[in-house]
Amino acid sequence: MRKIIIVGGVAGGATCAARLRRLDEEAEILVLERGPYVSFANCGLPYYVGDVIREESKLLQASPELFRQRFRIDVRTQHEAVRIEREKRELVIRDLVSGEEYRESYGALVLSPGASPIVPPLEGIRLPGIFTVRTVPDSAQIRSWIERHGARRAAVIGGGFIGLEMVENLACRGLEVTLIEAADQVMPPLDPEMAEYVRQRVSSHIANVRLGDAVAGFEKDSHGGLLVKTASGLRFGADLVILAIGVRPETKLARDAGLETGGRGGIRVDAQMRTSDPHIWAVGDAVEVKNAITGEWQLCPLAGPAQRQARVAAASICGREAAFRGVQGTAVVGVFGLTAAITGESEKSLRRAGVTDYEAVYLHPGNHAGYYPGAKPIHMKLLYRRPDGLVLGAQAVGESDVARRIDVIAMAIQKGATVFDLEEAELCYAPQYGSAKDPVNMAGMIAANALRGDTEIAPWRQLGSNGALILDVREPGEHHAGAIPGAVNIPLGQLRGRLEELPRDREIQVACAVGQRAYYAVRVLRQHGFRAKLLSGGYRTYKVIEPQCARQDARQ
Repeated sequence: MRKIIIVGGVAGGATCAARLRRLDEEAEILVLERGPYVSFANCGLPYYVGDVIREESKLLQASPELFRQRFRIDVRTQHEAVRIEREKRELVIRDLVSGEEYRESYGALVLSPGASPIVPPLEGIRLPGIFTVRTVPDSAQIRSWIERHGARRAAVIGGGFIGLEMVENLACRGLEVTLIEAADQVMPPLDPEMAEYVRQRVSSHIANVRLGDAVAGFEKDSHGGLLVKTASGLRFGADLVILAIGVRPETKLARDAGLETGGRGGIRVDAQMRTSDPHIWAVGDAVEVKNAITGEWQLCPLAGPAQRQARVAAASICGREAAFRGVQGTAVVGVFGLTAAITGESEKSLRRAGVTDYEAVYLHPGNHAGYYPGAKPIHMKLLYRRPDGLVLGAQAVGESDVARRIDVIAMAIQKGATVFDLEEAELCYAPQYGSAKDPVNMAGMIAANALRGDTEIAPWRQLGSNGALILDVREPGEHHAGAIPGAVNIPLGQLRGRLEELPRDREIQVACAVGQRAYYAVRVLRQHGFRAKLLSGGYRTYKVIEPQCARQDARQ
């Protein structure tokens, strides 16, 4: 193991190399990177395109010279691993500048080849002006294209993390941007109703957001630009196109060597990040790892997990005990002043995994005390297991302090916490930072109340089902300004005096603006013998669920 070759740099490979040196001063360490840079901030690329980051050098985190001087590590950029000869423990390498091929032996080999952007085989996909965003040269080419061609119109294909960041940065540069997403929502990791907040914000800044419509091809237009075609028959012009459809793991080197790959297309590794060959490890976007909640194999192309995997691999190579605990997909994106974050499972992913013993609650607390100026709502969704309240996942969208709340819940998930733990969490409070009952506390309290039997949650997908009466306990003015169709309005302050108007032989689903008054009403009704359930999150949640239902109905 005293000679270690690492294929690929950036988060996985560069981290593994530096950690190996800290653990073993005598090992010979060689890093191969087929690109021109061994370590760069690929998460910053959209902001370089948008001129938020103005100097390319700011994206470069470590040079080959730094690795050599600080760590005594040999880094060879523009060198590609061509073939692994496992029996000989040799790697065939090609110098991409000279074309020369040579061999290096290894005691341990670490694969960190990353993932490549998905480029579908569509008509005109290779036309000039169509770009992916994966490397520093990619972003430099986009910047150059915009400046040289005086680009005014852009199309972004894909509404995930990179797609939304590119939409924002291109719009901020003054381009007219069209977003095309084949799914019915932006931000696929989020549940549709939570993604609706993001769609609304994006639609308020760019004129054209096309959901449920896949790109079908490209051709040159008569003015030297591009013509974008969609599956629905839409055709529109663009001066440049960004493909942000997603990524797929780079596994050719591993597959050609006969290493085991999984059903998701990634390299299969154990908890020590070791592949099916005992002398080869793999980390980063190219590997399949276990989901920490469901135990299922998945891909997780995020920098944080890649760095942790790299540290585990380095420790394993050096004979130390270490294990990667799995991933829970904690991620965040910012777009046009709005932040969306997620940790753990979404409702969609729980259903795909066949999990049914869960509950979801919604809430819309302020990011800090309402009496302190500038409070902004945080739209939250918490998923937990019945009957023990184990926290399964959370999503939040808002303008301020969103990531902080999701980070707290992410650690709660890692430690196997329940909603009762969230209820009791002791978090920072001053009026400009939070409330005495933090949004994390409030999410835990709503869920804990349901588990204790103080209330019962009516899932929004069962709205009005089995003849249930929908009761709106807001004030009449609020109700007339907008309400759930068919809802009966009895303000909370009048409820006790009008109980005779409510049926005792039907379920009553109670809503208000955001959930608090409805909870009070449920407590009153249940103690008077009514079968009352809470529509958590109230009318504010309904307003993002209803557009999603309408879009799905339209497609069906």
